Amino acid sequence: MPMKRVLAPRIDFSVLRRELKLPGEFPAEAAAEAEAAARQTPAPGVDQRDVPFVTVDPVTSRDLDQAMHLSRRAGGGFQVRYAIADVASFVRPGGPLETETWARGQTIYLPDGRIPLHPPVLSEGAVSLFPDVDRAAVVWTINLDADGAIADVRLERATVRSRAKLDYVGIQGLADTGRLPEPIALLPELGELLAARAAERGAVNLPLPEQEIEPDGDGWRLELRAPVPMEEHNAQISLLTGMAAATLMLRGGIGLLRTMPAARPEAVDKLRAAAGSLGVAWPSGASVGAVVASVDPATPRGAAFLDQAAELLRGAAYTAFDGSPPAETGHGGVGAPYAHVTAPLRRLADRYATETCLALFSAGEVPAWAREALPRLPKAMADSDRMAGGAARSAVDLTEAVLLEPRVGETFDAGVVDVDAASHHRPAGGTVAVDQPAVRARCVGSLPLGERISVRLDTADPVARKVLFSYGSE
Repeated sequence: MPMKRVLAPRIDFSVLRRELKLPGEFPAEAAAEAEAAARQTPAPGVDQRDVPFVTVDPVTSRDLDQAMHLSRRAGGGFQVRYAIADVASFVRPGGPLETETWARGQTIYLPDGRIPLHPPVLSEGAVSLFPDVDRAAVVWTINLDADGAIADVRLERATVRSRAKLDYVGIQGLADTGRLPEPIALLPELGELLAARAAERGAVNLPLPEQEIEPDGDGWRLELRAPVPMEEHNAQISLLTGMAAATLMLRGGIGLLRTMPAARPEAVDKLRAAAGSLGVAWPSGASVGAVVASVDPATPRGAAFLDQAAELLRGAAYTAFDGSPPAETGHGGVGAPYAHVTAPLRRLADRYATETCLALFSAGEVPAWAREALPRLPKAMADSDRMAGGAARSAVDLTEAVLLEPRVGETFDAGVVDVDAASHHRPAGGTVAVDQPAVRARCVGSLPLGERISVRLDTADPVARKVLFSYGSE
């Protein structure tokens, strides 16, 4: 999908920080602890500095959680080595820094800057897996057979040295010309293999374009960006590691899973009906994941279908257990048990889940500080998910309203991606996606799902952060 770009005036996003009560500067004691931790050298793990790891992230990222190295196994199959920043070696249990990370829960991203989970001296300094420096990591070594099934897993603390900081767009260009560097040369092949296995499990991957706000001189660009293929391949490595972690936890009888109920049959039936009305082919026996993968999100009907499919992926949660496995162990989107362990610089839960996995792999005792935290993490992460989601939605809503305020009364070409019936709360309408600028907003009227229509902009209010279109009215 081509990138949709438009320049918005300068916007003061600080209003969102105040209104949503987002965290500000780190307390003095927490910041001092981070400064001291950054000057210390963690206890050395296994020396893996000879492994040519590389990181792959958005081009502007400095909080680099993961580095990878892919190779073929003698006799067939693959070996995935995935180094994860060893955050637990820098954060003292019970200290002021740990307390502050619990108040934050995760890194929150706003257009004018991130609100980090950890002080930048750690998250963008001593712990981040920058190239050409020694770093403390937890390394997952996952051996796969030729079909992509996990043969065995090893987990250990190690000292690593990344060779390069790569980005998604850059490696996509290298992949397109057959010039990927050796550490990730197998990523397209392995990513496609793992994606195929995911489809067989009934996993559902929604390649929905994301609205992104980027600075541009004195203003802001509002862009609609779809992930490049290499980004999706990279995500498969993280998913693979999360599934390995979940298996280790379930076998060990303790852990923290990322769960999601399987799609309800009636929801699948509704999506199948939507597919028929939108002209999306659903062959007999095809899984939801396979149908979703066949859809082009760049078309109005494809975008509408994927918007409907998103309704299947509801109810994600963190589920802690100690003893018997929980009643719900699976993740409907992944199609298997799954855990978050690959982003400890940006997500609180990963630090404790990783420490649990290290203990289980070595047949040792889970540290008391990690064990005691597990049952408290689901609420802490749910609270931070709401805070982060609210910040992201509010930033886009504000940008859309500022951008469109001078254009009230104009008409726009749009695709209808969702519809709803009238209720006592609001009139019939739905959601439309405008191409230029890249805006998704509510529209009132009798909307034809998946069709392109002409809509009129009736409201663009930056104070209320509200945009409203209408269709079919005089």
